Amino acid sequence: MTHFESENNEESNETISVVKPVERLPHHTEYQHKDKNSEKNWHKYLLILGVIQILLLVFIAYKISALDTITNGTSGNTGDIAPSAQAPTVPNVPTAAEAPTIDNSKLVDDDAVKGDKNAPVTIVEFSDYECPFCEKFYTQTLPQIEENYIKTGKVKLIYRDYPLGFHAQAQKAAEAAECAGEQNKYYEMHNLLFEKGVAGGVSSFKEYAKEIKLDTTKFDQCLDSGKMSSEVQKDAADGGKYGVQGTPAFFINGKLLSGAQPYSVFQQAIEAELK
Repeated sequence: MTHFESENNEESNETISVVKPVERLPHHTEYQHKDKNSEKNWHKYLLILGVIQILLLVFIAYKISALDTITNGTSGNTGDIAPSAQAPTVPNVPTAAEAPTIDNSKLVDDDAVKGDKNAPVTIVEFSDYECPFCEKFYTQTLPQIEENYIKTGKVKLIYRDYPLGFHAQAQKAAEAAECAGEQNKYYEMHNLLFEKGVAGGVSSFKEYAKEIKLDTTKFDQCLDSGKMSSEVQKDAADGGKYGVQGTPAFFINGKLLSGAQPYSVFQQAIEAELK
């Protein structure tokens, strides 16, 4: 009989050695191979993650750049530029630096005047009630001009319409101001259009008419009929004829100043005219 321990065979006196079965261990290289695969997969995951992060950063940078372009136009731009297909322009219009001084008599139409009609300095503004740069001028710069120059009889302001084609409410807003002007409340409506906005369209303009105590029947008829449409478009055409290519644009005694410039720029131009 064979045992797991060595013993003597009584008949043959031979010693039979029986080797215990050895339990087979897993091959060491098999675990190393698995470790290497795991490490490769981890590196691949990190690589993919890095590529995704780079793509996300590029996408975010592109969006920020696009937003900046929409908000500010070109670098340093202080006004809304009128695309030639959407707003009246004239071919080969001279740049602001090249533009000649325009006679005030040509710039001034029958539009409402703010200030003393005999003031030595005339500012003609071509503007759009839906333009954010025009609103910026109205809220930040005009109050200082009004306080220091209009109220003192040195400057008069004449607002003329230049509604841009891509501003959906600009045309009717301009008509609303003109209709209010028929009742001698042009600048009262002008102020509300900038202060309360034009997003609500015609229904909002009719509410503004009530607020400034217009004859609402006359105002509504004027606005609904489009009576002032041609007047607004004439302003825009005149602006394009004299070099306006975006809003706001100003002529200070006939000299073109483009964009919602800070008060100091207007002050310098006005003082130069007063000398």
